[in-house]
Amino acid sequence: MIKLTRVLPPGSGAVAAQLVLPYELRTRSRLRTRLSSGEEAALLVERGRVLRGGDRLLAEDGRVIEVVAQEEVVSTVRGGDALVLARACYHLGNRHVALQIGAGWLRYLEDYVLDELVRGLGLEVFTETAPFEPEAGAYGHGH
Repeated sequence: MIKLTRVLPPGSGAVAAQLVLPYELRTRSRLRTRLSSGEEAALLVERGRVLRGGDRLLAEDGRVIEVVAQEEVVSTVRGGDALVLARACYHLGNRHVALQIGAGWLRYLEDYVLDELVRGLGLEVFTETAPFEPEAGAYGHGH
């Protein structure tokens, strides 16, 4: 079993393999998993670290493993009015919903109750499959 023990600086080393994980599993510091090659792996990184797509991990055997954000079913909200989008972020934040925020859009893991809340604010919601990279938060690790 390969042990992944350290997060490397961006762009470090030549990638030997990939670790494809959904957001929930990228929030864990201890995890038994498999690389995309099928090789068994143990993730053993510092607690509180959220792995992001593109992060690189150092294995005990010296290999560099790239983290890939797995595509997940998400709700993507689009709107031209920045105030309404900010209002949606406020209401979703009050519910401690992890949000990915872009220019003119926001995204969260699909949830029909949250979809109705956002539609009630006058925004359009689209369900799609995409990598989910939410904001790290003011006190979190991340890019």
